[in-house]
Amino acid sequence: MSEHESIVFVVDDDPSVGRAIKRLIGSVGLHVELFGSAQEFLPSKVKNVPSCLILDIRLPGISGLDFQRQLAESNVQIPIVFITAHGDIPMTVRAMKAGAVEFLTKPFRDQDLLDAVHLALERDRRRRQQEAELAVLRERFESLSPREREVIAMVVSGMLNKQIAAQIGTAENTVKVHRSRAMEKMQANSLADLVKMIERLQVPSAQAS
Repeated sequence: MSEHESIVFVVDDDPSVGRAIKRLIGSVGLHVELFGSAQEFLPSKVKNVPSCLILDIRLPGISGLDFQRQLAESNVQIPIVFITAHGDIPMTVRAMKAGAVEFLTKPFRDQDLLDAVHLALERDRRRRQQEAELAVLRERFESLSPREREVIAMVVSGMLNKQIAAQIGTAENTVKVHRSRAMEKMQANSLADLVKMIERLQVPSAQAS
């Protein structure tokens, strides 16, 4: 995905600061959208492309830190770069513990902000890619029959085919067929692949069986 398909949102109540940041971020080919308050920046603004949020700490209405918390509670996963003229250690610690990418105190160097933005966008790209891969895995898992799920749950727990056959009351060859079909549907090239897939899906044993 190109830089042109990424969006940088800026929430700052100082129009001159917002314009300066827009010029800076725009100079490296990124699309920028400005907002004067947290209330103006609605979660619906976040499109399905890599994005990040440059957020001032002190804003009219909701503060930057409170808005960070609200976004997290709403499950809006967008990397945040905080900027402030009035930062202190407790603020910085709170922001970073809550997942902020960077906390920059005004006046900051242009390159520091650009570096933080690129880091935030890369983090969002990775998250989106991982979510897309996980969605594909879930779709494959949902295509398995109940018996196939039961068999692979036992397989990834370390049971042998004959042990599985004895437990579910069927022939060992039947277990092999279920296992083979399940691996084919999951597109697992090996048992190790299958184990990794099930671990990534975090399927509880009760659900897997």
